[in-house]
Amino acid sequence: MRIPGPLQFALLTIAAYLVLKAPGLVVQAPVPSSLVTLYMFFAVVVILLAMTATEAGTERLFGPVRRLFAEPGRERTRYTVVFAVAAAAALITYANLRPSYEAPVLARTVHPAPPRTMDAYGRTFDLSTLENPLRRLEKDDPQRFEEYVRQGGTIYFRNCFFCHGPKLDGRGHLAKGLDPAPLPFAGTDTIAQLSESYLFWRIVKGGRGLPEESRPALSSMPAWEGYLKEDEVWKVILFLYEYTGNTPRRWKEEKG
Repeated sequence: MRIPGPLQFALLTIAAYLVLKAPGLVVQAPVPSSLVTLYMFFAVVVILLAMTATEAGTERLFGPVRRLFAEPGRERTRYTVVFAVAAAAALITYANLRPSYEAPVLARTVHPAPPRTMDAYGRTFDLSTLENPLRRLEKDDPQRFEEYVRQGGTIYFRNCFFCHGPKLDGRGHLAKGLDPAPLPFAGTDTIAQLSESYLFWRIVKGGRGLPEESRPALSSMPAWEGYLKEDEVWKVILFLYEYTGNTPRRWKEEKG
């Protein structure tokens, strides 16, 4: 009995897949899924080229499909095949998208380690030595420093309090709809433990700039480098510390 062309194509494709999966089943050394996908693509192409090398082979492969969808009197079989293909696609999609309730491999880090350098505002910042350029005014020009703090507060209430709250306690109007929830700035266990360069990095790069250990990347924190100027970010940072009564960690103090 001669095997129909479409069935032969399906059997050869399944055989190629089993060959690629065999190392994982036999010797517990699976081929990476990305390579399986790549090799299957080439396998399918080779099978199609081999089966359609002649007109007879092409007719054998595609003839039954053409007759199924073109000839009258095959409506019931046609609808059955279409439904079966759609159902199979739905099952495969569900199997790949269904949620996993297993614990994540990495514990989520609330305050991840920042990168050594960061590109923003057209230049590169060395976060290991970066300091707030406006902080020196706290001693050199207190009046101007207070004005920058006030400006930072204005920027905060125009952009940030919706999530982080009017009291900087992480209880803004939108906070309950966010996961993870916005961090509070008030208290001595948040920004008091961080340097100003750290806040600069987090504000400028936002949730999308978080490293792997701080995901899931559901943070709604935008990358503010697209909305605020560099000096505006530093002014907001001044306000955050002044409003909460905290003192930022300084590099010289940490090294000492």
